[in-house]
Amino acid sequence: MNLNKVMLIGRLTRDPEMRYTPSGSPVTTFSLATNRYGQGPDGEKKEYTDYHNVVVWNIGKRNLAEIAGQYLHKGSLVYIEGRLQTRSWEGQDGQKRKTTEVNATEIQFLEPRSQSQPAPTAEQPAEAAVATGGSRSEEPSRDVDPEDIPF
Repeated sequence: MNLNKVMLIGRLTRDPEMRYTPSGSPVTTFSLATNRYGQGPDGEKKEYTDYHNVVVWNIGKRNLAEIAGQYLHKGSLVYIEGRLQTRSWEGQDGQKRKTTEVNATEIQFLEPRSQSQPAPTAEQPAEAAVATGGSRSEEPSRDVDPEDIPF
């Protein structure tokens, strides 16, 4: 049996970028920062930050890529669920390149709309602001301060 599942809670390090494939399919990409704690070489408690590249596609009738592109922004606290995927290609300089990214299948916004998202427009009902369920009433903890993100 095999399993390829990733679950992350973190903050966006930059605004999402939404593009369209040549066939017209939307795809949204962003980077997510997560924190973990451990001991440094001196034995003191230390905080480590990991960065993850995330790719979001529309899945069936679920417009995940479009919702992520419209409602997420740098500093948004989100839960991402998906799978790891590694891609390879040849760069313009002829060098082989490789990247591993999270291909998201679920997104939950973990902050109240007033803190992280613009109000829905007439074309975008309030229900579309949430890609999947999730609690929006709890005050979020600030693991990664958006002002500390170097990008």
